[in-house]
Amino acid sequence: MLAVKAIASLLGLAATWGLAACAPGSDAELDALALQGEEIYQNVCIACHNGDPNKDGAIGPANAGSSEDLLRGVLLRGEVPPGYTPKRPGSNAMPRFPELEGDIPALAAYLQAVERTEP
Repeated sequence: MLAVKAIASLLGLAATWGLAACAPGSDAELDALALQGEEIYQNVCIACHNGDPNKDGAIGPANAGSSEDLLRGVLLRGEVPPGYTPKRPGSNAMPRFPELEGDIPALAAYLQAVERTEP
């Protein structure tokens, strides 16, 4: 019985480490809207962007701190709104995601919540 408890404990610890490795911040720090955005990010965005939005991905740049306005422009229209400087000027690798229109507030909440400002 002790071995079963030890294995269960290790599995729980491994699952916790796995979740922590996927998200740059603690889920305890995220509100419900940001948690919804985190799920979207981890299921859609990490195909090109890093699992940590503060770091560049294989194809997509770091996107932590992205506003709703920026996400609407890029995800829905494929354009950077006035006042924003594109991270990769001239790139058109970002596909459109019109199906995410209703999820943009949640995605923005997550990306703003996990933004790190230290160098």
